[in-house]
Amino acid sequence: MASNNPFGNPSTSSISTISSTSSEAPVVHSPVLNSVLRREKRAVALYLKEESSKANNVKPLNDYLDHILDPQRPIDDFENLETCKWIIAGGLTFEEFSKKVRDHDSSVMCGLVWTANFVAYRCRTCGISQCMSICSDCFQMGNHEGHDYNMFRSQAGGACDCGDANVMKPEGFCPHHGENRDNKSTPEAPLELITVAKEMMPRLFLRLLYHLRDQFVMQVRMGCTTFSLSISEMEQFLNLMQSLSDMGAVMRRVMAEALTNPAHYTKSTEPSSDKDNSVEVKNYQVFLQQLKNDCIPYPSNFDKYKDLPGMSQELNYTTIIEELVFWVLRYEFPQQLVTFLLGLLPDDLYKEAFAVAFVKHYSRISVVLMVARDRSMVANRVVHISVQLFSNRDLAVFLTENYNLLLIIILSLADMIMGIRVASSLEDPEMESNFHCVVNCEDEIMKEHCYWPAVSDLINVLSHRAIAHRFWKIPLC
Repeated sequence: MASNNPFGNPSTSSISTISSTSSEAPVVHSPVLNSVLRREKRAVALYLKEESSKANNVKPLNDYLDHILDPQRPIDDFENLETCKWIIAGGLTFEEFSKKVRDHDSSVMCGLVWTANFVAYRCRTCGISQCMSICSDCFQMGNHEGHDYNMFRSQAGGACDCGDANVMKPEGFCPHHGENRDNKSTPEAPLELITVAKEMMPRLFLRLLYHLRDQFVMQVRMGCTTFSLSISEMEQFLNLMQSLSDMGAVMRRVMAEALTNPAHYTKSTEPSSDKDNSVEVKNYQVFLQQLKNDCIPYPSNFDKYKDLPGMSQELNYTTIIEELVFWVLRYEFPQQLVTFLLGLLPDDLYKEAFAVAFVKHYSRISVVLMVARDRSMVANRVVHISVQLFSNRDLAVFLTENYNLLLIIILSLADMIMGIRVASSLEDPEMESNFHCVVNCEDEIMKEHCYWPAVSDLINVLSHRAIAHRFWKIPLC
């Protein structure tokens, strides 16, 4: 536990001034950084905040982050994560900082994320989308008297739609969400409160990317054909990120900007003169080569439509969130990572970027559904994501008009079915005109209902009138 004394005993609460790994020589830091590393965590946080806020000097902060977020250190290192909390909080305890940020939360939507077996509500009177759902608190605080509603146990997981006028009617919102919410006049967060967080957030997400790449490259070199991710090795790191997201709209916007700004991603991909031979650069090069080799193949029927908007299946990433979506697929939708990414959806900037990245990977999702080790689990988690995106009327229409969402779903579903056709037993096999085929119901794809997420998504998007009209104009011939 960190001391509350800003200048506590360095022997118990400071970080060593020299770091080393089993495979590399010790790294000697600059005198300035050595001086900072000898200080107690709170003192370090206060110093870095002062430099970043008043002197507009972020170099000390970034030098310090180079040390504690070094990819050669374990991502779940307890001391490093505790130090990160102090730095983000700017010298406050993490709990004090969280309360201050929450005081400026002006969230329009609830966005509470739940997993399977969570009890939620669906109000057909208030719902615009048939998949609309709200948490118990928002339902109880809203006015649904006399409405056609039901309580249900979630099968695939979900998120609360209270406050989202594209999914449910405003008259069904609880007092805390929507444009007319009680906390509409919440004061804007002062810049000095989140200055360090804005500078630090991209570094935290890049640390996550380095870990995901490292695990992938290690398994590639072992000759693995299927890939797994040990969430236990990064659980505390994801808990930290989740706790930041839970602070509300202010921190979610900071996270959204870090995830969607191309400049932050570019810094992690272009080798500098002093990092040409670093493990991170080598891992990135292996990752690029695997993308070039199409390490997650896409259905061949997409090639016919590759010149249409959004139909190119080439994977080129420009933002952190785009690559994160790839890792969600590659590691077969790890629950904690999925839950974290869904928790950021109340932020509109993030929601659009995440939705576009998800749709760009949708064809490969259908492939993952057919080859996953646990198809049922993956199917549930795919729907957990897609239902949050495609239930939103404006977002679904935007994705359809600009990225051919409807065509992508149909082609993905068709590929799953076309690959398991057999000749119809009702026809004479010797007849030259016999061309009838049926689906092989004994195939694992049918027996394990691998197709149901795509069918569910198709039904969901066709519930929007504008998309249903567009359905008749799809160029499938």
